[in-house]
Amino acid sequence: MSLRDRLGPVTIDTLSRADLQEFHDHQRQAYDALKQAGLALDITRGKPSAEQLDLSTELLTLPGADRYRAGTVDVRNYGGNTGLPELRSIFAELLNVPVEQLIAGDNASLSLMHDTILWSLVHGTPDSPRPWAAEEKVTFICPAPGYDRHFSICEHYGIDMVTVDMLDDGPDMAAVRELVKDPSVKGIWLVPTYSNPTGAVISEAIAAELAALETAAPDFRIFWDNAYAVHHLTDEQVKTADILGLCASSGHPDRPLIFASTSKITLAGAGVSFFGSSPANVAWYLGHAAVRAIGPDKVNQWRHALFLRDAEGVLAHMERHREILAPKFAAVDEILNERLGEHDVASWTQPRGGYFVSLEVPEGTAARVVQLAKEAGIALTPAGAAFPYGKDPRDHHIRIAPSFPSLEELRAAMDGLCTCVLLAAAEKALA
Repeated sequence: MSLRDRLGPVTIDTLSRADLQEFHDHQRQAYDALKQAGLALDITRGKPSAEQLDLSTELLTLPGADRYRAGTVDVRNYGGNTGLPELRSIFAELLNVPVEQLIAGDNASLSLMHDTILWSLVHGTPDSPRPWAAEEKVTFICPAPGYDRHFSICEHYGIDMVTVDMLDDGPDMAAVRELVKDPSVKGIWLVPTYSNPTGAVISEAIAAELAALETAAPDFRIFWDNAYAVHHLTDEQVKTADILGLCASSGHPDRPLIFASTSKITLAGAGVSFFGSSPANVAWYLGHAAVRAIGPDKVNQWRHALFLRDAEGVLAHMERHREILAPKFAAVDEILNERLGEHDVASWTQPRGGYFVSLEVPEGTAARVVQLAKEAGIALTPAGAAFPYGKDPRDHHIRIAPSFPSLEELRAAMDGLCTCVLLAAAEKALA
């Protein structure tokens, strides 16, 4: 008779030593079988699947040889650093930024974030007493779990990072309030809607508190990476807090720097990025951008405007993405429930949108789970990736990206991942 037949649903921390050994041996057998399956599966990054990219194939036929004028602008030529107004007007509505305060750029919003950090270090912001690099130290608040590429920019340029917990409604504001008393604290990274990787949504109340914070640094900035503003997975279309309006009404109009892109709306490798902020910050950005380039890819911006048409067109397009993505997220939740739920060894998020699921495993086992998965042919983001410097102090968090593989491949990857979680939990319990 099996352990489950004898005892019913098995909660690891209630097992006797002998029963725990039996449970471990069963998971080891399952893992050995998994390794023999010869899998080659990848759930590391939040990449759109080929099926999602196919939704935007029409872009490759636009604008057409005879449609190269956007109004009076010949999109084939130099110039126009602010980007095409036809596209900016579409995303101004979706991002809640006045069109005259929104810039359309090239493919990656990450490039815009990188540039604003670099230019702040070299030149300072409009309200900086000196360039950030002239300060004794520059520090950023990094809610975690968070986006690893934000942290990579800071680490690359020697910016100190301090971690605060990312809660369901935003960062731990008690911790934030204390940290901003330090004049070296120049900014905070935030993904406000369907945060990467937890799916958290910053509430209106938290956004208002961030806008009104009294900070020791006069040039404190909120890096508001609104990457998933329209990436809904349910009928509820969550609205992003109006950080620009909240900051202006709180007397800090220059505080927010808003970023977004079409990377997970149209073609991930050929999208359009956006930067929105106060008039002073927009002028500052354009002044430096004019040295770097003589204008963005207006042909790409024009074909996006023709393809998406208006804000409603974007939302309709995202509904087609949802039809592909929602079943994958449902499968992740289903398999985690079936394989891990009764054992009380893990918890996970059920996001209303975005691209990720956060899985929390027993403390001290995340790196072991990732190692086991790799040896079984399942690629996961490194344990700790969602924390500054790649160090999860509890070694308990794993980011799952369901979007790229097929549904069949995702199911196989999740089933294998659950086997790795159970084996690592049993190993820890025995130790």
